[in-house]
Amino acid sequence: MARVVEPDTVSGGSDVQLSLDSIRESLIRQEDTIVFSLIERAKFPLNSAAFEESRCLDSGNSSSLTEFFVREIETIQAKVGRYDNPEENPFFLDNIPPHSVFPTHKYQQVLYPKASSVNINKRIWDVYFKELLPLFVKPGDDGNYASTAACDLACLQALSRRIHYGKFVAEVKFRDAPHDYEPAIRSKDTEALMKLLTFEKVEEMVKKRVEKKAETFGQEVTCVSGDESEKKYKVEPTLVSRIYGEWLIPLTKDVEVEYLLRRLD
Repeated sequence: MARVVEPDTVSGGSDVQLSLDSIRESLIRQEDTIVFSLIERAKFPLNSAAFEESRCLDSGNSSSLTEFFVREIETIQAKVGRYDNPEENPFFLDNIPPHSVFPTHKYQQVLYPKASSVNINKRIWDVYFKELLPLFVKPGDDGNYASTAACDLACLQALSRRIHYGKFVAEVKFRDAPHDYEPAIRSKDTEALMKLLTFEKVEEMVKKRVEKKAETFGQEVTCVSGDESEKKYKVEPTLVSRIYGEWLIPLTKDVEVEYLLRRLD
């Protein structure tokens, strides 16, 4: 996994590099992960029973199969140090053990401590199941709930990582020009902050790039030559672009704003 936080070899490894270039490189790599995870999930129909109903045989458990699966996997991942990485944010904080059971990598602190805890995974969960999922999977139920939950978790974690990268984006932008951001932060002017953070040309470039990736990665391959206009895709490329434009990019900027509002605490 590409990381924003890397040793600065020029200074002998004692400092941390945090730049828009390193962040951009990581976000581009994350696009691949997101597109592939959507393609994998599209193999299954909606299977709404997995995430809307409680079918647990344990009468004391009222969660859906998907919620139960995600909670259990996050607990295991926390025990081996996944959430020691500032790039990772759990969906169920109340379920995370306080310490890893194995020695973990010591990540250097590059985010502002009082702002690093920003976590909008509850929103991401709701958006994913209520708005995004019905757009790119077929309706229906094939009963493959465990496999479906595993794919949903892969999608959720990829989307969450990308969206919460807004914390790193906000930090580097603040460091580059604190005088531009401090007045809006002090006055809690979210509209001014959003305006400072928005670069429409960059957003359009991202949307075009992920559409192209979805075309490349998700094309149905055949050995029969035919009309190029009849190409079929596992996930419609224009839909991937729309997901970025209407959900991922706006949610990322919401994280950036939330982070900056705490940056001077």
